Amino acid sequence: DVLEEKVRLWRRQNFQVLACAPTQGQAERLSHLLQERGLEIPCAASPLGSGFRWPAERLIVLTEQEILGESGRRRARGGKKSASSRSDDDWAGLQALSDLSPGDTIVHIDHGIGRYQGMIRLELSGAPSDFLLLEYANKDRLYLPVHRLNLIQKHGAADGSASLDKLGSQQFQKTKEKVKDSVRKLAIDLVRLYAERKVLTGFRFSGRDRALEEFEARFPYEETPDQAKAIDATLEDMREGRIMDRLVCGDVGYGKTEVAIRAAYRAVLDGKQVAVLVPTTLLAHQHEQSFKSRMSGMPVSIESVSRFKPTSKQKAILKSAAEGKVDILVGTHRLLSRDVSFKDLGLLVIDEEHRFGVEHKERLKTLKLNVPVLTLTATPIPRTLHMSLSGLRDISLIRTPPVNRLPIRTFISKREDALITKAVEFELSRGGQVFFLHNRVQSIHQTARHLQDLVPRARITVAHGQMEEGELEKAVTEFYEKRTNVLVCTSIIESGIDLPSANTIIIDRADSFGLAQLYQIRGRVGRGDQRGYAYLLVPPESVISSDAKKRLDVIQRFVELGSGFQVASHDLEIRGGGELLGPQQSGNIQAVGFDLYLELLEEAVQEVRAEGSREKSAQAKDPEIKAPFPAFLSEDYVPDVHQRLSLYRKLSSCSDDHQVDALEEELRDRFGRLPAEAMSLLWLMRTKVHLRRLGIDAITVGKEKLVLVPGQGSSLDPVRAIALVSAHPTRYQLTPDSRFVASRAIGSMKDLYFSIQELLRDLTPSARGR
Repeated sequence: DVLEEKVRLWRRQNFQVLACAPTQGQAERLSHLLQERGLEIPCAASPLGSGFRWPAERLIVLTEQEILGESGRRRARGGKKSASSRSDDDWAGLQALSDLSPGDTIVHIDHGIGRYQGMIRLELSGAPSDFLLLEYANKDRLYLPVHRLNLIQKHGAADGSASLDKLGSQQFQKTKEKVKDSVRKLAIDLVRLYAERKVLTGFRFSGRDRALEEFEARFPYEETPDQAKAIDATLEDMREGRIMDRLVCGDVGYGKTEVAIRAAYRAVLDGKQVAVLVPTTLLAHQHEQSFKSRMSGMPVSIESVSRFKPTSKQKAILKSAAEGKVDILVGTHRLLSRDVSFKDLGLLVIDEEHRFGVEHKERLKTLKLNVPVLTLTATPIPRTLHMSLSGLRDISLIRTPPVNRLPIRTFISKREDALITKAVEFELSRGGQVFFLHNRVQSIHQTARHLQDLVPRARITVAHGQMEEGELEKAVTEFYEKRTNVLVCTSIIESGIDLPSANTIIIDRADSFGLAQLYQIRGRVGRGDQRGYAYLLVPPESVISSDAKKRLDVIQRFVELGSGFQVASHDLEIRGGGELLGPQQSGNIQAVGFDLYLELLEEAVQEVRAEGSREKSAQAKDPEIKAPFPAFLSEDYVPDVHQRLSLYRKLSSCSDDHQVDALEEELRDRFGRLPAEAMSLLWLMRTKVHLRRLGIDAITVGKEKLVLVPGQGSSLDPVRAIALVSAHPTRYQLTPDSRFVASRAIGSMKDLYFSIQELLRDLTPSARGR
């Protein structure tokens, strides 16, 4: 009403009034809203932040935010962030389907496991649209429209050999129900554990004081934004006095250890002891050196217990720890022994908890109940799992790489002496060091001798897990201190070796390693500001298994910084995610696929929590839309099929108009002005959002009419529907099977969107103002 008055006043003063919105779709929607109020104001797409008055030109320009109010602007910004942020691309992993190839197995939420056979264009109701062709058992085919792409995920069977479900069978629904029951039990346990930890209170550590700030200022690097957030969150947990259980998750070499060092120093300043638990002897040695280096000159006593140290020395250190004379104790599973005690343990840091055995984890559970815990992991968590566990465990994600970090160049090649010689000589010529990984102890010394013949000037040492403690420590120390420049070793270096000067790694028989293991091993190099090189040596192609080929292909494709998140998504699909969710869940994950499993877990967690607050709500069903209008992304507009798949997936997953608007901005920014069929696709997605929200199962657009099929729990008011039919029997009908038929001429997908809005406003009292 205020706007109408002002527009009349401006027009009496001979001003022309224009309106603008960030995207074409928003501008058209705004125009429709104004026309409904009888205001004929031209609307255009423009990124203006605010309107203005130009007296000389007798012009007034208003923005959508000024017309619709502050809440509209806030939602639009929020929508943009969630829909088009690049970090969503990084985390979507398999959910984005951007790496889906013909022959891959997929999981449809209703029909089960099928095989993707490509994307095709078909005529639907007389108009072209894109479909995914899915093959099921007995060569049955399902054509999935791209606006329903959110109904499938990639199954992730390593060789595409998962058994296909039969279309029309109830077997997959039965399997899903069994998994739901199992997942619900897991969700109940997770919620109960979280509630117990919330109730417990512990020691309240001090906040940031001058002593801690001075220590932080001595950090020789600039903290990355994510690293700084992880540090702040950890210190805040400690200050609040909660029994902390924070997981710091980040790619290889992204600075997780510094988070632990800051937390440990805070604990020591407040008179508490710290235990740092690691899975390997080498990592214990590495952490001891890291902590001592960062805290040099500080009155902090740091020790470690591992097989690098004689038994007598270990006993003396443990005695001192029990008396409170050791501030920070680093160790392997030896720290979990019954004879280990602390005078006043205030913080437990665990590095790579999933690598400990069942026995050790049981001991850890008892420790965790009363002591704040900070867990570090380089096994990145896919976004879906993070969402599933959010609120049940405090998780800090470190996704930004350190300054000046360069991606590692990765080469896959047959084992040839000339290549090995060239790679080693190049690294030595720039003053660096080389890892040569040969994972067979029986022939490791023979390999070292052969390497010495190839590169006579190399100073070579050998390290493997079966060596005597003193001998292994000597070999590692010599390499640390650069007295040797080539370390021929087994996979014991997978975690624990951090040398900025070691920037070339040669992995013999790379085909025999797991995907995550390969990624971790490759991460031993390129940790400074020098370019890292990784050479993956493999036998002739005929000898390599199909699984190994897939792993090598993934490790070579994902070389960019932070790509550990994509690698982890692939690897967790293949391994079943048992390490993160418990081995008993692996069978369930294989049965329905990793992404669908996590969706079920998230739903179960929400249901369990809602039971206490009586807020349980039904899951909205994805509507089926049949309309005779072209709605797709053409090959001319988005040439790459994987990009189209990714964009279709994003669009099909939108939950409100603002997310669709943000994707319209992204499309315009990346590919230019949207063609008519692409704009039509956006109106289709906006229509789907409203139908889904109001519980409409299907809509069919025919000649001069449209048919709505309400679902169970639909928001359509039957009393209003009957009243509408009674008042206008020639325009509206209700069929015996509860379909609502409206006589309307629909000329485009945009017309359909506005017609649906008007119709639903008459049929649903809550729809007004949506």
